Amino acid sequence: MGAVVSCIQSCIRTIGRTIMAIINGIGGIIMAIVSGIVTFLDTIVGCLTCNTCGGHRRHRGTSRSGRGFGRRRHVGRTSAI
Repeated sequence: MGAVVSCIQSCIRTIGRTIMAIINGIGGIIMAIVSGIVTFLDTIVGCLTCNTCGGHRRHRGTSRSGRGFGRRRHVGRTSAI
């Protein structure tokens, strides 16, 4: 008798986990759709308010040589390299 109850509990637990997985998947899809809409509206508002269009951003504090070091200062010296 205990084995039958255990089997039924296992089946019900599996069904519950499946339903929760489906609900989590639907929630993820809805969140992706809303995020896409917000990003689209942000782009439109940025273009209408003379913000930079096309995704070009300014990089601050890094050198243009591609090394990524910028201006480094040596300990004990007041001049920058």
